[in-house]
Amino acid sequence: MSVLWIDMKVLEKDLKMLKAKAKEIRRHIIKMIAEAGSGHPGGSLSASDIITVLFFNKMKYDPKNPEWENRDRFILSKGHAAPALYAALAEAGFFSLDELKNLRKINSLLQGHPSKITPGVEICSGSLGQGLSVANGMALAAKVDKKGYHVYVLLGDGEVQEGQIWEAAMTAAHYRLDNITAILDRNRLQIDGGTEDVMSLEPLADKWRAFGWNVIEVNGHSFEELIGAMDKKSEKPKIIIAHTIKGKDVSFMEHVVDFHGKAPTAEEAEKALEELS
Repeated sequence: MSVLWIDMKVLEKDLKMLKAKAKEIRRHIIKMIAEAGSGHPGGSLSASDIITVLFFNKMKYDPKNPEWENRDRFILSKGHAAPALYAALAEAGFFSLDELKNLRKINSLLQGHPSKITPGVEICSGSLGQGLSVANGMALAAKVDKKGYHVYVLLGDGEVQEGQIWEAAMTAAHYRLDNITAILDRNRLQIDGGTEDVMSLEPLADKWRAFGWNVIEVNGHSFEELIGAMDKKSEKPKIIIAHTIKGKDVSFMEHVVDFHGKAPTAEEAEKALEELS
């Protein structure tokens, strides 16, 4: 059974801001990928609300000082959703919005998968399965150095078919890393089809609980539920299973596996931007 945490203290003006920011991020995603002629729109769109909450409600950081030692850390383990991260970083002031048009271009700050050359990016990612291990290292370092920062890691649901994820899950539970929050973008589609057809994940929540994690399930497009889950205190590592829609808010991309890694044509991009207006 899903356990939904709703933050009733979220002000209407905050919700309005978050909704507007998420829509703008989705518009950036479509424009960036269409301009580049390649990229991964489906999983970028499904993760947009999650990333919006992290960057514009939850995390502490300084865009003028990306290496600030007390910043919260964000790891995009599902690195193919880089356009969503880049859009959030630009909107947060890490670099100019004009830079977004250079996605996937040679010598650009914005490579196809996250790279440390990009201000605000913590690690190079894209080889799936590695992000949770890196996040564990950062969380352990915070404990050793007595720092108060929190580590957030965004996982793809196809990605959690990999063994390294479960080794990292055991590690986080063993060291009681209560300063780490994983968010699972549960859109149920991966490059080869449905996750349950490729390699069934269910019972997913029970598996994470068995590995020693605090598990919260939410609607991954509800800002109230996401904020409530992220604010929920835990003495163990916490994972938020965010049920999402691949291609969210673009009608012809929603639930369509082809848009995992297919750039929209100029006509499709125009139609998508109309829907996101």
